[in-house]
Amino acid sequence: MENIRYHSFERASLLMRLNREFYERNTILVARDLLGKILVYNDGENIYRGKIVETEAYINAKDDGAHFNKGLTDRTRIIDEVGGHVYIYTIYGMYLCFNIVAEKKGVHGAVLIRAIEPIEGIEKMYVNRYKKLYENPPRKEIINLTNGPAKFIMAYGITKELYGADVVTDLKIWVEDAPQLLLDEIVRSKRINIDYAEMAKDYLLRFYIKDNPFVSRK
Repeated sequence: MENIRYHSFERASLLMRLNREFYERNTILVARDLLGKILVYNDGENIYRGKIVETEAYINAKDDGAHFNKGLTDRTRIIDEVGGHVYIYTIYGMYLCFNIVAEKKGVHGAVLIRAIEPIEGIEKMYVNRYKKLYENPPRKEIINLTNGPAKFIMAYGITKELYGADVVTDLKIWVEDAPQLLLDEIVRSKRINIDYAEMAKDYLLRFYIKDNPFVSRK
């Protein structure tokens, strides 16, 4: 029965997932329009689903807040691929950040997923994140599960093995479509923790869902 459930889930999700054209657009539009969509990860044993509530756009060579602004390296090589590929990198030597490449092949842009509102697999997310059983936890702990770029990766159990995966075709990781948010439901602001960027630190390239409690920082 469990195998039937997973196969049925995969077939349904294939019909719901965002297509290539969604990601091949301008990075800023992709970052904004990802809000409200559902990020799904199937690790083979567990299914994690959550609403994307906060993103940041990293746009091109003029964006000195982006890792790829001075050219591609082995770390950032996936940015050169067509939109829809996964770019994962390490921060502070220990935490991972999850990005989705945007734009046409060779046009560099990526969207950092900063926060998720959990929908399915919450109990397993809790175990992954806190290393203890899910036993009637307080609301504060539930919100803290996924309200940050490294937090949601820990909750989902995502590893660097997903680097380079294609969310348009991959059977483990993808984004499901959902109704488009109205512009007055979206807040636009400066990105977080890029004070080192001399030119781009004031760019309004962060987007989040207004009043959503899982946003990392209001």
